[in-house]
Amino acid sequence: MNNTIDKILDLAIIGGGPAGLTAGLYATRGGLENVVMYEKGMPGGQITSSSEIENYPGQAEVVSGLDLMQKWPEQCSKFGLVHKMNEVKNITQNSDKTFTITLENKDKVISKAVIIATGSVPKKAGFKGEDEFFGRGVSTCATCDGFFYKDKEVSVLGGGDAALEEALYLANICSKVYIIHRRDEFRASPATVKRVKENTKIELITNSIVEEVVGDSAGVTNVIVKNRQTQEIQTLNTTGIFVFVGRDVLNETLIQEDGIFLCDTNDRGEIIVDLSMKTNIDGLFAAGDVRIQAPRQVVCAAGDGATAALSVIEYIHTLG
Repeated sequence: MNNTIDKILDLAIIGGGPAGLTAGLYATRGGLENVVMYEKGMPGGQITSSSEIENYPGQAEVVSGLDLMQKWPEQCSKFGLVHKMNEVKNITQNSDKTFTITLENKDKVISKAVIIATGSVPKKAGFKGEDEFFGRGVSTCATCDGFFYKDKEVSVLGGGDAALEEALYLANICSKVYIIHRRDEFRASPATVKRVKENTKIELITNSIVEEVVGDSAGVTNVIVKNRQTQEIQTLNTTGIFVFVGRDVLNETLIQEDGIFLCDTNDRGEIIVDLSMKTNIDGLFAAGDVRIQAPRQVVCAAGDGATAALSVIEYIHTLG
């Protein structure tokens, strides 16, 4: 069916993680009506797959990501937020500056404003054991999990800014950090590379790849590294490996018929916003890991959602 909802939404939120949920809470509590959050599954976002969260403000006990997010949907729907379990396939802007949202079933929805909160996902490196030990020694977030390796040795895989910056962060917590990179030169900024090379707690293992991580029921016990030139195998006695080989930004809904994004993005596909979470398109906002310079923390994503919602309320008021 190709149905169009007759009633125009004030706000459509695409994505049901911390950013999207908080945006819905602030938008509806702030007086907007007809606010719908589109998330094809249950709300909560990627954080629900995390086994331990201990750095969310006000949450004194260590909880799983699933437990942390358990009450969010109920609270965020209290003031009228509607959750629809539909996947959004495309967003376009109309001549009157409203937006047409096309759903997976071909239904179309019209909204005065849109917040994109679809997030991003870490790219997989592809080594053996990566999936098996994810969350039990394999991590993609040093800020989230680094503290669990306090005064221990860890490995970092990657050669870009994210990998080296996270390695520097880990060096403040861990006794030693191995950086494993498939090339002999790093893609990170020269200043970051210089800081890494000057840090006595960091050891570089270049021209090498992670062949496998091995472990037991408790998690990772060793990281097996192979030199790409000599084929020499090296076993690192580290119980944690942090993988930073890039992220896939979930921005497909913004791609137009001509292949161009609806709004401005950077070379990594991250949505460019200002401090109010506004894009260069009137009425279109972005929050959370889908935007530029996102810290990739739950508390930051929630803050983005609140900021975006407040900006939407101001925008809707200007429409009269």
